[in-house]
Amino acid sequence: MSSFIDFNSAKKLHGMQSRQNTVTQLFGLRYPVIQGGMIWHSGWKLASAVSNCGGLGLIGAGSMYPDVLRENIRKCKQATDKPFGVNVPMLYPNLEEIISIILEEGIKIVFTSAGNPKTYTETLQKEGLKVAHVVSSTKFAVKCEEADVDAIVAEGFEAGGHNGRDETTTFCLIPNVRKHISKPLIAAGGIALGSQMKAAMILGADGVQIGSRFAATTEASAHENWKQKITELHEGDTHLTLKELAPVRMVKNKFFNDLENIYHTGRNKESLIASLGRARAKKGMFEGDMEEGELEIGQVSALIDEILPVETVFRNLLDEFNNTGIPSL
Repeated sequence: MSSFIDFNSAKKLHGMQSRQNTVTQLFGLRYPVIQGGMIWHSGWKLASAVSNCGGLGLIGAGSMYPDVLRENIRKCKQATDKPFGVNVPMLYPNLEEIISIILEEGIKIVFTSAGNPKTYTETLQKEGLKVAHVVSSTKFAVKCEEADVDAIVAEGFEAGGHNGRDETTTFCLIPNVRKHISKPLIAAGGIALGSQMKAAMILGADGVQIGSRFAATTEASAHENWKQKITELHEGDTHLTLKELAPVRMVKNKFFNDLENIYHTGRNKESLIASLGRARAKKGMFEGDMEEGELEIGQVSALIDEILPVETVFRNLLDEFNNTGIPSL
């Protein structure tokens, strides 16, 4: 990785010195770039590739049975000697077993989401793990600080997958969260370019979490049909829906339209649950059904026009970060 631009060269850029190394020191990284632990995308190949580039790769436990998670952890250990972690959405089943596997396998970093940050933070920290929690509002960021997590991921309305109900955009969320917390802050949602990373850090983030751009990589475990679909999306092709259950941003396809028809006939919650109860996310993103599957991706997908290796994505990100100028007024 010697060809990568040294991120420390950016220390003098527009006032970033004060928090430049907070995330890298916390997790033992070269660059403050975290790969989102996306369901059906984030297997050992993606996580190890990101970690080998100097960022933090995350295995996405949300779409894995416990034995599959253990297998991915062990393969990731073989593929990288750099730090990597596991993302644990707390709205999924088998949580106790998932946590046990994480501890048994010696994982040192866990990102939790979609639940109370107090649930596992103390348990994991007592075993020497670093814990970050994902939130979508300043209110819950403050609760994370009270729960004494090690880092906070503030994710804006632009993000794909499960999202917040308040529809606060990343660039409004980050400076407000920064005002109210002292913990390391990681920006997520709508970040795929180095210029966007720089903007997030200028607004107060110590690092970034990137999902959609890493979804369209050769190492992501998603179906090739889905990866290609990501590169064809335009502005307005995704929408946040299902607020009655758990808000999720997805692509407007036949399945999405079927959900909209349920809304038009009276917002029947039971009908929505029934429609989701047939492994829709797996059908779409993992099995490649672009019409009947649930396709979760962020608004920033409109900027993604090709499937690339992780190393190329990383190189582009750092080049753009270091070469994006800020003109004087």
